[in-house]
Amino acid sequence: MPEFRLYETREFLAALGKLQPADATWVRRKLQEHVYPQIKGEPFFGANIKKLRGYSPDTWRYRLGRFRLFYIVDETRGIIFVLTVDQRKDAYK
Repeated sequence: MPEFRLYETREFLAALGKLQPADATWVRRKLQEHVYPQIKGEPFFGANIKKLRGYSPDTWRYRLGRFRLFYIVDETRGIIFVLTVDQRKDAYK
């Protein structure tokens, strides 16, 4: 199966920009080193990946320390849309 391509939405980039600079740097580094390589190859399964219930289209979350990354997968086009990143305490409100 070919790798998925990633698309960072405006909403995600805005959410990343609202984080404290140190947090944004940490999140960006984790995304590049760990998260993106993992979800490009297998976006549905992993220790930190969970499908959210009650969302349409199907939405997935990746646990990233005290942050949560949310994304949807377009299997027909092979694209992962990175929707947003948020602190866990605010993510599910």
